[in-house]
Amino acid sequence: MKDKGARVIVVFEGRDTAGKGGVISRITARTSPRVFRHIALPAPSDREKNQVYIQRYIAQFPTAGEIILFDRSWYNRAGVERVMGFCTDEQYERFMKMVPIVEREMIVDNGIILRKYFLDVSQDEQRRRFEARIHDPMKHWKLSPMDTESVRRWWDYTAAYQRMIEATHTPWAPWHIVPADDKRRARLNLIRHLLDSIAYKKVNVDLPKIPKAQPRSKDALAGLRAGQPIASHY
Repeated sequence: MKDKGARVIVVFEGRDTAGKGGVISRITARTSPRVFRHIALPAPSDREKNQVYIQRYIAQFPTAGEIILFDRSWYNRAGVERVMGFCTDEQYERFMKMVPIVEREMIVDNGIILRKYFLDVSQDEQRRRFEARIHDPMKHWKLSPMDTESVRRWWDYTAAYQRMIEATHTPWAPWHIVPADDKRRARLNLIRHLLDSIAYKKVNVDLPKIPKAQPRSKDALAGLRAGQPIASHY
């Protein structure tokens, strides 16, 4: 990617608990943060609410040699905003008509590689994962009333996602559906598809050689003399 100056956007959408963050963390664990950027935007500020809807996402688009991983994206308008009533019918319909054009004119025709993935989890599995989060203190940060509301509104979200994918699945920006009840298989299948969908070849890395250390001078002191060390508990 760096060698050719390619630009890539990968959109991760899906139901709550489907594993979007998990697959992104597997991708970024062994890659350079200078190349792969994980973008998970918070709720829009008052200023952003008065901008063109997609403007704050455009600000995160890649420069040469970057891969942007959107952990949810502009498709929030077609999902949570639609179901929870955070946008008007007019705003929603305008968005659905606009997105295919924006993805073609501003992204694909501009030379940016775009991949869109939707991680789909079953109703029973979603409930099981929410219950597991409630009983695991290490996962409490993942819980919010907005997320758990998706359990009650399962069929509203189903209808919203069905319309979203039908309206925005295009030849230049198709949706790729990832069955995600089995997290490990979902991650492997998605990463395999992503790698297979983008042409690449192995780059020969010019690895540095480790030089000899300079000689120690007579007045050089070993260790650090200033500062306060922390206690060694382990």
